[in-house]
Amino acid sequence: MHIREILDRNRYSFSFEFFPPKSEKAAETLYKTISELVELEPAYVSVTYGAGGSTRELTNDLVVKIEKETHLTVVSHLTCVGATREEIREILTRYNSEGITNIMALRGDPPAGEKKFVKPEGGFGYANELVEFIKSEFPHMGIGVAGYPEGHHETPNRLREMDNLKRKVDAGADYICTQLFFDNNDFYDFRERCEIAGISIPIIAGIMPITSKSSMERMAELSLGTRYPAKLIRALERAEDDDYVEKVGLHWATQQVHDLINNGTKGVHFYTLNRSNATREIYRSLGISSSQSLNRDIN
Repeated sequence: MHIREILDRNRYSFSFEFFPPKSEKAAETLYKTISELVELEPAYVSVTYGAGGSTRELTNDLVVKIEKETHLTVVSHLTCVGATREEIREILTRYNSEGITNIMALRGDPPAGEKKFVKPEGGFGYANELVEFIKSEFPHMGIGVAGYPEGHHETPNRLREMDNLKRKVDAGADYICTQLFFDNNDFYDFRERCEIAGISIPIIAGIMPITSKSSMERMAELSLGTRYPAKLIRALERAEDDDYVEKVGLHWATQQVHDLINNGTKGVHFYTLNRSNATREIYRSLGISSSQSLNRDIN
C-alpha cells in the first residue's frame, strides 16, 4: 500500500524501524522482535542501511523477506552513498518486482573512516536528487525524507536547512520522518517552521527510548547533536543501574508520545534497535493494544 494512502486513512499512525542483522544470532533476535511487534499492527515498518551503505544487500534481503512473510507494509531506506544511478535503478527495479513500493530516500552518512560525504561518480550528491530520480523512474512509489528538529550538523544555518528540506519536498517527497529528539518543543518548532516554508506533507516524529547509559552515549555519537534536556539528565543521574535507566527512558518516551498525539502529530516512528520490549511497554503505558487503536483519542 502506498505510504500516502496509509497516512491519509489514519488519524494517527505508529511505525517501527529495524536494521539488518549482521549475524545468525542477531537475525534470530530480529525475527523474534518482528513477530512480537506484528501483533501491534504498525502502520508500516522501515529497514535501514548501515553507516555508509555498508549493509545494502542485507537491507534488500530483509525488506523482501518482510514483504513476503508478513502482512506489513515495508519502507526500505535507500541512500546515495557509494552507488551509481544505474545501481540505484537496479535496486528499485528489484523492489518494484517484489511489490515493495515505498522508499525512505536519504543522502546517507559518509563511509566508515571518512569525515565528509563525497558524491559517487555517476551517482547523486543530495537527497533531493535521489527523490527526483525515483519520481521520474518509478512515479508510483511512495517516498519519505528525513527532517531534523534539532538541526542538521552539516547545516548550522537553520534558514538554509529549511531550504534544503523544501527542495526534497518539491522534488516529490510524500512525507517527512524526523530524527530522534527528547524535547517535544523542538519538534513543534520544526513543524511550525515547515509550515512557514510552505511544507504541508505529513511529518512523523521519530522517538527512541533510552534503555541504558551506554545506549544514550551511542545515540549522542551517532546522531551528532542530540540535545538531552536537563530534566531528563537529572532523572537519569538518579538511576542506580540500567534497569532504572530503562524505566526512566520508557517513562520519558511515553510522555513524549502522549503529548505528541494530543498535539495533533500525524504519527510516531519508533527506532526499535531491533528490540520489542520498549515499544510494547509504551503501548501498554498508553493503554492501547495496536496502532489501529490510535483512531480513537488518547486522553
